[in-house]
This record gives sequence, C-alpha cells and structure tokens, in this order.
Amino acid sequence: MIHKALGYWIHEAGPQPGFPGLEGDQDFDVVVVGGGFTGLWSAFHLKTAEPELKVGLLESHRIGHGPSGRNGGFVDAMWVSFASLVKRYGGEPALRLARASEQSVRQVGQFCEEHEVDAWYRLSGYLNVSTAPAQDGTWAGNLKAMREAGIIDGPHELTAARVQEICASPAFRGGVHYGVAATVQPARLAFGIRDACAALGVELFENSPAIRIEDGPGGVQVETPGGRVRAQKLILSNGPALAGRGSPLSGAVTLASSHMVITEPVPEVIEELGWTGGEAISDCRALLTYFRTTPDGRIAFGWGGGRIAAGGRRFGRAELDAEVIEGVITGLKRYFPMLADRQLEYAWGGPIDASPTHLPHVVALPSGRAFAAFGYTGNGVGPSQMVGRTLASLVLERDDEYSSLPFIEPASALTRVPPEPFRWVGGAMIREAIGRKEEAEWAGGRPDPISSAIARIPELIGFHIGR
Repeated sequence: MIHKALGYWIHEAGPQPGFPGLEGDQDFDVVVVGGGFTGLWSAFHLKTAEPELKVGLLESHRIGHGPSGRNGGFVDAMWVSFASLVKRYGGEPALRLARASEQSVRQVGQFCEEHEVDAWYRLSGYLNVSTAPAQDGTWAGNLKAMREAGIIDGPHELTAARVQEICASPAFRGGVHYGVAATVQPARLAFGIRDACAALGVELFENSPAIRIEDGPGGVQVETPGGRVRAQKLILSNGPALAGRGSPLSGAVTLASSHMVITEPVPEVIEELGWTGGEAISDCRALLTYFRTTPDGRIAFGWGGGRIAAGGRRFGRAELDAEVIEGVITGLKRYFPMLADRQLEYAWGGPIDASPTHLPHVVALPSGRAFAAFGYTGNGVGPSQMVGRTLASLVLERDDEYSSLPFIEPASALTRVPPEPFRWVGGAMIREAIGRKEEAEWAGGRPDPISSAIARIPELIGFHIGR
C-alpha cells in the first residue's frame, strides 16, 4: 500500500501542467488566495460574469493538490444539514440555501458536460445508514424539519431491507436516502475548473503563499515570497489556513483531518453487495466513515476521525497519520469483511477546516473589500460551487439570489472556538471520548459514563459534530 499525502485521485489524474510563481509587483481587479474548489469556482464565476475583469489566483503549493484533490468526492446538497440550517437561519432562509445547494450539485454536472471534463460525475444519490442501535433514527429530526418546511417528495427513510438491497453490508441497518447527490473524481474536477479558469484568462500562480495581507484605504495588498499583488478586492478561499495563527478568523475555525484508503479493482465484490447504483454512503457516527465506488470497480473508504491539529498546523499528521489509517482499515473490514484479503493500493489524508456549526460560512471583512469562505467541515465539493458564485456576486456588488443567501454573515456573528491550547487539548479529549463511546455502541454495549459525558460537551456548548 502506498501511503502518501497526495493520494490516489491526484495520482490517477496523471501529470499536471505547472504554473509560475508570482514575481515582482502586479495589479489586479480581484485577487483570490487559495487554489482549491472555492477559489477556482470564485475565479471562474468572476471571469464568466465579467470577462474584462483582471483576476489573479495565488496558490501556496500546486492548484488542486490540497484537500480539494484528496477528498471522498461526495457532491452533496445541504439537505443533509437542513435541521441545522433551520436552527441557525430560520425556515425560509434555510429553504433558500438548501435549494441553492441542490442546484449547485446539478451545476457541477453541467459544468463537466459543457467543458468536457471527465470527472466521473454520477448523479447517483447519497445514503446515510445506521450501523449500531444507538444510530437508529438519528435522521428523524432532519426529516421532520423538512416535512414542516413542506418538503414532501425529497429525502426519505429506508427500511433495513431496502438498505440491504442498495448495499448488502452485514453492518447496515436502516437509513435515509437523499436523491440529489453525486460522486466525482475530485482531482479531475479541480484540474478541470483550473483549466477553464486559465482559458477564461485568470492568471494562475503556484508556489506563491500569502505571507502578509494588508487591507488598507486604497485597496488590498498580498505579499508572497516572490512579489506583491495589489487589487481592489480580495477573496480568501484558503479555508484550512484560516485556522492558523495570525488569521482574522482563527477563532471561528478548527483544523481537523480525514483519511482514506482505496482498494484494488473489486468489481465482483461490488456486484455481490448489489452496490451497482454508485451511491455515496456514510454511517451515522459523529466521527463518520464514508465510502463510494469508482468506475473501474474500486471501493474508496474514508474516516473523519483524524486528530485536531495543534495551532492549526496543516501538515504532519493532518496529512500522514498511520494510526488513523489503521482506524480506516478497521472500519473498512467491519463494513465489508469480504475485503479482508484484498489489496489496498493507496492511503492518504488531508486537513479539514471545521466550523463549530458544521456549516460553511461566507464573511465580509470590515473594509468591505475582502471576503472569506470556510468551514465546510468535510462537505465542500457540492456547496463550493454555490459559495464561489456567492463570492463572485459579493465582489461584483450584485443584488441577486446568491448575494442574499443566509450563510453570508459578519465575523461578529460567528460561533467561536476556545483559544489555544484549550482548543487542541479539549478537542483531543472529546475526540477520544466520542471514539470510546462509539466503539462501545458498535459492540452492543453501554458506553462508560465518563466517555458519554465528555462526548456530550460539544452539544452542551452549542457545537455540532457529525451529520
């Protein structure tokens, strides 16, 4: 098994063209910091809306090689978080946001078709399953919120028998199915958006980290090791970096990690499971596992139970954590014991910018010239298209459906996390407690009282973990 940070998707996509680093001083109308999905979609929508706009994008390493090129490739709508949306924004705003995110799922597919991007886009639905009695019915509150909002023909509960028809894992119990969801090869999608941006005239710079940002009366300045950019507007789309020291939003985001493995081609196993519809699947654990198939018959399996990164450090164990990978493999064999003797070809990981609400946020910084987006908490492939369009509308000062979405909030309204070292110490303690609790539930036992009490701390202080 090859264990490298970049992982299978980036390897499978093949060698990619390089782009120069920034050199000297340059002027742009808009500068985008971060070359993942959010930054790429923002640049794409800016140039699509106003072709004459001069847009520059700065990426600290290689475009699309960060979390955007390493994730599970789930293209979800925000219906999976609808109850949380209602709680934070109210019923009508929650409906607008969920519907916009559903449109985003379809627009990713339309982009791939129109731009001939072979990102393996498959609108196959998403299945959230119970794997222990304690998880049964955990989706009831979300479905109730949708019914109260008038959503009748949307996501629906499935019996254990119906879940087994979709994917016959011996661990799966009941579940809920969301129809508007897709899977993609995420690196191929990121590289496709990058190429579309370049074709539109976006100036792309790699290996150009932002080491200092100034937002003054005359505009913004971004300094890199090789030069400086001056612009009228700034988009901060480097979500994981916003958790680090010196970020104006570090108190609103925590850096965690997720890790994955992928099997050799096992089409006969997929056929045996009846998992031929291509559905994306996750369990109902707080530290959830997630899994999908590929066109060549592989099973990709991931676990969001990585460690909290001390001080918001994006490298090290956030990318390569052998202990967490062992946890991923344990989960894979539990759910699919028939894979116990099959080869795992790749293992990898990457950082996740997690918000206390488990929801993404778009923030206008005080000057009105700079905007930031962050907090996807592992669910960014689908919403990032919508967020990129929102950021473009805000930069262009347009009054449209995107510029009025409720997740646009002032920084003062954001839920805050404790400062370091309490964030790291407390996060590690809660992670371990949740892990012990969920292991006990999996085994059919009763969690110890101390672990159960600690695991409830996020809920008690208004933080949301899991779906």
